[in-house]
Amino acid sequence: MAVQSIDRDSREYVQAEVTATVQGQPYDPTTDVVEFAVTEIGARPDVWYPGGWDGTQPIVGTTGTYRAQFLVGPGSTGPTLTRGRYTVWIRITDNPEQPVIPVGQLTVT
Repeated sequence: MAVQSIDRDSREYVQAEVTATVQGQPYDPTTDVVEFAVTEIGARPDVWYPGGWDGTQPIVGTTGTYRAQFLVGPGSTGPTLTRGRYTVWIRITDNPEQPVIPVGQLTVT
């Protein structure tokens, strides 16, 4: 997800592509816990929202790239956002790693 745009009254999935490897080989991360955070540009995440995986197969045409997602907007388990630009972060819990990665920007109109 480089840049995504949604309307402030929408309830939509925000998605991020995840490529994982173990010892240089593609790895299926869909059994790992995935969470997302949304912050103002330049801020660090402090509130995490549950995410999930869009299926258990790699994205068609890729080797080892999967799509993680979380729902934002009114009535979701994620944040309800006002107009502005935000940084979207992903946190994946595996053993022993737990990477925290900014995955792109979200524009709310």
